[in-house]
Amino acid sequence: MPKQSLNAVQSSTEFEVAGGGLLDRRLFLKQGMIFTAATWGALSSQTATAELDRESWTKQPGKPFSNYGSPSDYEKKVIRWIMANDDAPGNGVSWTPLHELEGIVTPSGLHFERHHNGVPAIDPERHRLLIHGLVKRPLTFSVSDILQYPMQSRLCFIECGGNSNAGWRSEPIQTQVGYFHGMASCSEWTGVPLSVVLQEAGIKGRAKWIIAEGGDASMMNISLPLDKALDDCLLALYQNGERLRAENGYPLRLLVPGWEGVLNVKWLKRLHLAAKPVMARNETAKYTELLPSGKARQFSFVMEPKSVITHPSFGHRLDRHGLYQISGLAWSGRGKIAKVEVSADGGKSWAEAELQEPVLPKCFTRFRIPWRWQGQDVVLKSRAFDEAGAVQPERAELIARRGRHGYFHYNAIVSWAITEAGEISHVYL
Repeated sequence: MPKQSLNAVQSSTEFEVAGGGLLDRRLFLKQGMIFTAATWGALSSQTATAELDRESWTKQPGKPFSNYGSPSDYEKKVIRWIMANDDAPGNGVSWTPLHELEGIVTPSGLHFERHHNGVPAIDPERHRLLIHGLVKRPLTFSVSDILQYPMQSRLCFIECGGNSNAGWRSEPIQTQVGYFHGMASCSEWTGVPLSVVLQEAGIKGRAKWIIAEGGDASMMNISLPLDKALDDCLLALYQNGERLRAENGYPLRLLVPGWEGVLNVKWLKRLHLAAKPVMARNETAKYTELLPSGKARQFSFVMEPKSVITHPSFGHRLDRHGLYQISGLAWSGRGKIAKVEVSADGGKSWAEAELQEPVLPKCFTRFRIPWRWQGQDVVLKSRAFDEAGAVQPERAELIARRGRHGYFHYNAIVSWAITEAGEISHVYL
């Protein structure tokens, strides 16, 4: 945030920052009286009581217990949007509705999916994980074997390398945030550190890579550097406290924190230690891009810092003047989010947003900042900074560096234009 803007905040009784009505989040949080019932037009207690008395549901017995909870009937519109191949329905994607969610944890049933040949129905009693190749002792584990090992839990995101790829188009796509950036989700994952079972197998000195293979009909396989496998990867058995769901890799998946989603192999059945990568389809024909220099970009594993304002955004409409809370998500595969800045004037000035705790490495981070809108045309933007010093780039900067042949790892700043009528659209600046 520019120094003069901070000074303006400290000296102003309105706590307003230059740049489209953004408010300093620290002073704002100390002034709870700003958010009064009058501000939001809340009902008086008498009116509210009368409304409740008229509602029949307050006098009727409720529904009985259920064996497994489900969303309220009034929230059933919060769903994943699916795009499948008509000729091969098991091949396609579904997006997490980020624009409908709060906090940082994605419900298991709304976690994005990418399937190549459908979801297999795997009996955990029959499933096996084979570790072989450049090891001293090839090992085979049943699921019950793996469940006996000491486990760890960690909150982290998984993001498809192709997430947000519509940003490479020459014209900005007009769709809700989750259906543009929603091939990214964040969960609590619990399982056994991959390093534990690899060390039990005994790694031979020539081993530099692991070839991971899934148990689905597409026989997904992909190469993972051994150093990463020994660092922070998990054999994941649980998601958000319960056993993995079938579409999320039941009964066993690989978790590779902070790296592109294709490496997080679901229905994991084989780990082959090798001296070289396997050069599978998803690291040659896919996930390899031509750069402006004429060289190809390959093995671009790490997901770079990224942020997006989820509210307000496309699909919302501002229906009044006054105070709003700008909210969004930021994440980076390089570690923790250090800060998020928000602009309400198209990037001319920036204000630092409040980061909601906990702020964890390789995990979604929720940011918030208050904003006063008086009906003017504005452009909202956010940019993320991570603890490794990387900064989310402007779109023009990303294209200059990566060229026009991009498809994967799009992490440019997203801009939302708001008209005097409160209508919101996605724009390029």
